[in-house]
Amino acid sequence: MDSISARVANVAPSLTLSVTNQAKAMKARGEEVYGLAGGEPDQDTPDFIKQAAIDALAQGKTKYTPAAGIPELREAIANKLKEDNGIEYDPRQIVVNSGAKQSCFNAILAVVEEGDEVIIPSPYWVSYPEMVRLAGGVPVLVETTAENNWKITPEQFEENMSGLTKMIIINSPGNPTGSVYSAEELLAIGEVALYEDIIILSDEIYEHLVYGETKHTSIASLSKDLYNLTITVNGFSKAYSMTGWRIGYTAAPTELAGAMSRIQGHTTSNATSFAQYGAVAALDGGKDFIKDLNAEYDVRRQFVLARLNAIPNIKVTEPQGAFYFLVDTEQLGLKSVNLCDKLLNRYRVAAVPGIAFGNDYSIRISYCTTLDVLNEGLTRFEEFCKAH
Repeated sequence: MDSISARVANVAPSLTLSVTNQAKAMKARGEEVYGLAGGEPDQDTPDFIKQAAIDALAQGKTKYTPAAGIPELREAIANKLKEDNGIEYDPRQIVVNSGAKQSCFNAILAVVEEGDEVIIPSPYWVSYPEMVRLAGGVPVLVETTAENNWKITPEQFEENMSGLTKMIIINSPGNPTGSVYSAEELLAIGEVALYEDIIILSDEIYEHLVYGETKHTSIASLSKDLYNLTITVNGFSKAYSMTGWRIGYTAAPTELAGAMSRIQGHTTSNATSFAQYGAVAALDGGKDFIKDLNAEYDVRRQFVLARLNAIPNIKVTEPQGAFYFLVDTEQLGLKSVNLCDKLLNRYRVAAVPGIAFGNDYSIRISYCTTLDVLNEGLTRFEEFCKAH
């Protein structure tokens, strides 16, 4: 249609949601499907968080809130960032959004102008390039390697910069690779950003899902100069199993926070009122749930790693965070959409094509499901790999 804007017409649909929805539709028809495509915890939201939202509803807390969020939640987030991440923010620097996805989009809209370039390490989360395009910017995709655990180097950052570079996006722990940047690696990247005053969008939604000796570091905590260039994005979906609640947030220097609040005031107005009260409860009492979730996912991670390492014709890099494996399938000789179609329709296993993340000879497998499903799904995947 001619009435559709070029910006929107050029935006690709989300393959991750497409595959998940296709698998759900097959299940609804009574078909057997082993879902390894999901991007959300399989556990339910803790009862005490749900009760806080129920109480808020019962108390009539159903009206508009300030665009940037209720004061109680902004203060709780500021306290969390100080205690957990070593970053000090005034609550007025916090903007609560309808999920970390909106947080990322608001951040990009606040910074990127027509023609500005945004550096995105590849493989990347599916929505980053599309958000940049919707803002009128140009995504500059920088290929990373398994040998460097799928992380951009300072040299790559510098080589891909131009006079139009406005922002770099760092996702640690990362989706789809599970890569986690060390403090030293972040500091080196930060030094390059400081040289040209390039804004850093630090997406930390998987921060609590790191394993073994790996530590999560917030780049804004490393120096005052980096603090002044960084927009930190986080939320409640992954750590508290609150994906459908749609509560995320940004923490940023005052001027940027104000810009993102203005954007929100003219789009969604505010995140859902009673969901915000659930988020306050999550921050007040969710540490035991996070600890148990992390331990459970580490068991699954190690199980999947052992199974994948025994399958012929594929390669895998051990993820240090999040709940995904990016599986190198180049030896199978199939591009990722074709591979995932065959895997789903013939073997009843749902996985996400790597092209969604910028790598067409890979697939993403998620381990946010039960060990029984993982075991059967990986057995079928192994049969598929042996047949090809």
